[in-house]
Amino acid sequence: DVQLQASGGGSVQVGGSLRLSCAASGFRFDDYSIGWFRQAPDKEREGVSCIASNDGPTYYAESVKGRFTIFKDNSKSTVYLQMNSLNAEDTAIYYCARDSFNCPYDYNGNYIYMERGLNSWGKGTQVTVSS
Repeated sequence: DVQLQASGGGSVQVGGSLRLSCAASGFRFDDYSIGWFRQAPDKEREGVSCIASNDGPTYYAESVKGRFTIFKDNSKSTVYLQMNSLNAEDTAIYYCARDSFNCPYDYNGNYIYMERGLNSWGKGTQVTVSS
């Protein structure tokens, strides 16, 4: 079975850091792009960051550029999202998902949310940033 499981969420103060993990199993990990997404209450789901297959490039939403870093450990089939300088707008449930296509991005190179190819969503992990 294909599975992805996000973990590492928690409550932090503004300016703090968290590292999320997305553990994958049941498929050839490096053959797929893996994306991080988030959804805040009463807001649409948005793409946060994506790492392309075969150690390809990384992409970020404009709102997190310079603060978040995505990286992976192929030996552990795990993708990480290091989140620094967190602010209240980062409060959301964070999810990871497998993408059968390359990471989609806009003309500025910012990661964008596109449902085509997204599958195998993991259970989310809550991130709460408070002042």
